[in-house]
Amino acid sequence: MIDSLAALLTPENIMAALVIMNAIAFASFGIDKWKARTGRWRISEGTLLQLALLGGTPGAYLGRRMFRHKTRKQPFVRYLHTIAFLQVMGIVGWNAWDLASQFWK
Repeated sequence: MIDSLAALLTPENIMAALVIMNAIAFASFGIDKWKARTGRWRISEGTLLQLALLGGTPGAYLGRRMFRHKTRKQPFVRYLHTIAFLQVMGIVGWNAWDLASQFWK
């Protein structure tokens, strides 16, 4: 089971998943903006933030900018910035760990 899961976690598959997640996050901001303008049932802020948390942060930021959506909602903006900060720190930490493990071999 673990071997088959590890086989799926190739750099190519991870990149494909991130591209798809960012496309979904971007589209979700556009769809939510359209729904807001037409008075339809909206996509929750929690769902939009979850998409960012799952790797769609660049798509979320691009969607905010392109659709001018969720730009003045301070709690939402703060949560999105926090998610982005934590993801950057995770990447930095992962790279530092990898570099240190290479150094100590």
